[in-house]
Amino acid sequence: VQLVESGGGLVQPGGSLRLSCAASGFTFGSYGMKWYRQAPRNERELVASIGSDGSRPYYTDSVKGRFTISRDNAKNTVSLQMNNLKPEDTAVYYCYAPLRPYWGQGTQVTVSS
Repeated sequence: VQLVESGGGLVQPGGSLRLSCAASGFTFGSYGMKWYRQAPRNERELVASIGSDGSRPYYTDSVKGRFTISRDNAKNTVSLQMNNLKPEDTAVYYCYAPLRPYWGQGTQVTVSS
């Protein structure tokens, strides 16, 4: 199992980023996927999740209306579109699959003026 995140970077408040996670080594379309984030000195928190067929999207309250999770089972990718970014969104974002090692290496998102 390998999960490789990309798309992070530095963006000003109000800006947008699109994170992607390329998955390999397992039957991607059989598993729900999640995005987590971890800010300095904070615990890793669930940001969004999506069912194996793209159904049942879930968002933590702080990102509802701003973030959109999606997946492409033909390309084995899961994405997180992040709009109207806020400084409190600054964190390392991780892709999660329910198979060891569970996490990718993460991608840094920094929201700052």
